[in-house]
Amino acid sequence: MANEVIVTAALTGAGDTTGKSEFVPVTPEQIAKDAVEAAEAGAAVVHIHVRNVETGQGSRDTALYREVVERIKETGVDVVINLTAGMGGDLVIDPDDPLKPVDGTDLVNGLDRLPHVEELLPDICTLDCGSLNFGEGSQLYISTPDMLRAGAKRIQELGVKPELEIFDTGNLWFAKQLLAEGLLDAPPLFQLCAGIPWGAPPEPGLLQAMVNMLPEGANWASFAIGRNQLRWVGLTAALGGNVRVGLEDNLYLSKGVKASNAQLVERAVTIVEGMGMPIATPDQAREQLGLKKR
Repeated sequence: MANEVIVTAALTGAGDTTGKSEFVPVTPEQIAKDAVEAAEAGAAVVHIHVRNVETGQGSRDTALYREVVERIKETGVDVVINLTAGMGGDLVIDPDDPLKPVDGTDLVNGLDRLPHVEELLPDICTLDCGSLNFGEGSQLYISTPDMLRAGAKRIQELGVKPELEIFDTGNLWFAKQLLAEGLLDAPPLFQLCAGIPWGAPPEPGLLQAMVNMLPEGANWASFAIGRNQLRWVGLTAALGGNVRVGLEDNLYLSKGVKASNAQLVERAVTIVEGMGMPIATPDQAREQLGLKKR
């Protein structure tokens, strides 16, 4: 069990949430502001997506990532930067013509998901370790073994730590294969994702089983979405993991009470400290995760 618990704030995501809460940040200025406030509330890591300023939809625009990162760094607030590299994996098909992609598809190869990582060299970037049916309808998230090997190799060459996003047990099995093939540097970092339809359900017994599957010496965190987010903080910390909260995964502090990112971080800190565990500073997070201070 780690001496200090790392809190990650997942600030905005790419989901259709901007119309559901006025607190979801959209512009680079808003995302950077939330990052700083989350760090001041106790988050050692901020996980960053960007959004099209006009539409509010998720974006892969490197210029938007650059502006967010520059704005955070200009404040002088110390926080570990984690950029998503999952955008570009969406395939929406016509159920009557499965070979025909339809509106909503944004599917590129593994390397074409990394230009912002190559330019900005964040501390961490994500690597989504498998494909899955993504919610209802005909949308899939595509991340094939070939894509993952190519992406992992390039991320390793860049000296960036991949956060291995695990949506189900098969994803974990394959991530361990990447480690065995030398495509991941030790110590590996796993993020065990729960409650995303149709990946791993938010069942405590399943989380324990996935923890049991982790390779020796691995760092890991876990989160659950929606109403399970905050109770998952306590469960994860009790099992020896690091935690993640934020508006990417959940919009509410309690039933009917909308949250800000900083408020969710504050609540996570309260839960963890109430269990008698200290919260990691950014430097402690870097040491635990094997990161270099850039």
